[in-house]
Amino acid sequence: MRICRNNSLKMSKVRQILNTTYCRYYNVQRASKKLPIISCERPEFNHYDGQSYSKFEGIPLASKGWLNNKSKGDYFVVHGNANKKEEQEVYKKSFAEIGLNAELIEVMSHQGFSLPTAIQAKAIPSILKGHNTVVTAETGCGKTLTYLLPIFQHLLEWKPSLEDDFNSPLAVVITPSRELATQIGEVAQNIGHHLNLNVMTLVGGRTKQKMLNPPIEYCDMLVTTLGAYSKLVTTGIFKIHNVHHLVLDEADTLLDDSFIEKLSMLLRKFAIQYKVDIQVPPQGCQLTLVSATMPHELPEAVNSFVDPESLKKVTTSNIHRILPHVPQKFLRLGKAQKPLELLKLVQADINQKRPVMIFSNKTATCDFVSMFLNENNIECVNINGQMQVMLKMGKFDQYKSGKVNALSCTDIASRGLDTTRTQHIINYDFPLYTADYIHRCGRTGRIGSPADCMVTNFIAWPREIQVVQKIEKSIRQHNELPSVNANIRRIIQERIVKSADPLRSVG
Repeated sequence: MRICRNNSLKMSKVRQILNTTYCRYYNVQRASKKLPIISCERPEFNHYDGQSYSKFEGIPLASKGWLNNKSKGDYFVVHGNANKKEEQEVYKKSFAEIGLNAELIEVMSHQGFSLPTAIQAKAIPSILKGHNTVVTAETGCGKTLTYLLPIFQHLLEWKPSLEDDFNSPLAVVITPSRELATQIGEVAQNIGHHLNLNVMTLVGGRTKQKMLNPPIEYCDMLVTTLGAYSKLVTTGIFKIHNVHHLVLDEADTLLDDSFIEKLSMLLRKFAIQYKVDIQVPPQGCQLTLVSATMPHELPEAVNSFVDPESLKKVTTSNIHRILPHVPQKFLRLGKAQKPLELLKLVQADINQKRPVMIFSNKTATCDFVSMFLNENNIECVNINGQMQVMLKMGKFDQYKSGKVNALSCTDIASRGLDTTRTQHIINYDFPLYTADYIHRCGRTGRIGSPADCMVTNFIAWPREIQVVQKIEKSIRQHNELPSVNANIRRIIQERIVKSADPLRSVG
């Protein structure tokens, strides 16, 4: 018995020595290599810059076993540019060199912008020349100014030769949501005020009242939502004969099945030209499509209002990819573990005065998160699509102004809103579509955001795990994220039909 015990003790000491030796060897090897692009709880699944995989062996995923309940607590973190300083496409051209006039350059200088961003340097010349342009660039890179600046320059050139007519704007910016229209309107009004140009914001909610008591206003630019504008154009309250520039912001949403029918009916009323003659007065109507994600093939309905061949596409190198400068942690949890983990993370954020946005897939979950945090002495406001507009905007303003540092929200807050102060995104529910993931992550790490931004994802359900595995695989293969150009409404409808038709589901 003593011999057996002595042997077992010797073997345990040998294992301990071997483990220690291996750990030291691993640490030395790790120190001699570059930092991992993907770091995991199990280091054997780490992924390094330039690493490739054999076609026959397959791609080892840290999330491969996450469908098993025993995987709870596992995680991996994506560091897009772990081995280099933040790299962005740098253009040495000034605003003057890309065609902006002295008045706009002065306005930009007063607002603290000395050089154009990558997408601005690429797209502004195209828009200034009158091309119908598709602008696709990662979130938070300055897309709003990319189309506002050339439009304002055109307005300054056109306005003296055109007669003023009430409710007859020269340029119209259409958005899918009231929140985005309000925000773009504020940016445009700030610039227009310095240029003596009138900017009007029109959102839904009181459309019937405006039809009964029509507004009579002179405006050079109108920022509006699709629903409100289409109704007031149909009733003749707003005139379209003077509109020489149309912008679809968050165009991928407006081209989705949810909006495309109404959008097509509206845009068929405009004479969108192959290329606008920008002489004074201008001839025809110019179209600009803008979004962070865009279908590779535009819907056939687009043919009803514009020649697809006339669309000049301008993009950056980071579209349809994860933000390279923002670490993103994917954490496998059970459903019951999520509230406690959330509380721990948000408490740390509040103690460090780090503004945090918590995304949920459903309104009920969004409300629960807000109540749960408030019950634990963390002041949190929530916004979702079912709220009244004024209540929703009031709560967002509390977060934006810094009165509250925790915001619980649904995807209504994932597109276009100015969230520069946000330092942490928590996906309490992981989005089921990669386009939504890109837009949610884009609420942080924006131009003007602090340097230490991050994203934390809670992964609990099988469908969430499947999406995460696709994302992880694309990162390891250095590919774009999959299915970013998906028409979400159509996918849902096809899934319903497939589940209702057993023969189709078998096939």
